[in-house]
Amino acid sequence: MSRTPDIEGRSKKVWLLDDDTCLVEMIPSLRSFTYDRDELIDGTAELRLDFFEYVSGRLAAEGVHTVFRERTGPLSYLADYRPASPFEVIVKNRATGSTIRKYPGLFTEGQQLERPVVKFDYRTDPEDQPIGEDYLRLLGVDVDVHHALAQRCNAVLRSLLAPLDLWDFCLVIAPDKERGAVINSEISPDCMRLRTTAGECYDKDLFRQGASGADIIKRWTELMRIITHA
Repeated sequence: MSRTPDIEGRSKKVWLLDDDTCLVEMIPSLRSFTYDRDELIDGTAELRLDFFEYVSGRLAAEGVHTVFRERTGPLSYLADYRPASPFEVIVKNRATGSTIRKYPGLFTEGQQLERPVVKFDYRTDPEDQPIGEDYLRLLGVDVDVHHALAQRCNAVLRSLLAPLDLWDFCLVIAPDKERGAVINSEISPDCMRLRTTAGECYDKDLFRQGASGADIIKRWTELMRIITHA
């Protein structure tokens, strides 16, 4: 697109094509508030989109829909346009990240949770903040629908990504007239924690831990081979 994006964030540029459709271009950015690291790493955007394109198709086959429609280039895709929600849904299969930081002493790092935990964060700078579900209900958010979609997505992703272990991931969910609710955010190694049984990392923790761009690209390329059995 030659004109200025209608919406631009840290990770994407968005051009509105009509009331229901937009063109999205990925930005090769990786950011960690906790580790105070924010960089552009060429090659990561293509791999994020490779992952999102692949899992969107697999999720749709199981009745879990994202806004992804079709890829239009190495960095771009056509999508259903749904206004961005200020709330994020996080699914935890293991205790890690914010669970350990915000609730010290309650869980151990990597502890398997007896059942998946779904929590909500208010998306705000400089760091997202946990928000109680009753606040969301007061604001008109259908918490039960969000829970059900997040849990269904979790079940499909865990099966799809096996033998890798999905520790946690985050989603943005939006209402949809035809399908009730859809996933309105990318699904990629940039927004999840994914490990081998030996603990090898295939997600953004590589970036958080100081890995080079070349190492991140190598590991995420390998990830695509694993999940597509290429």
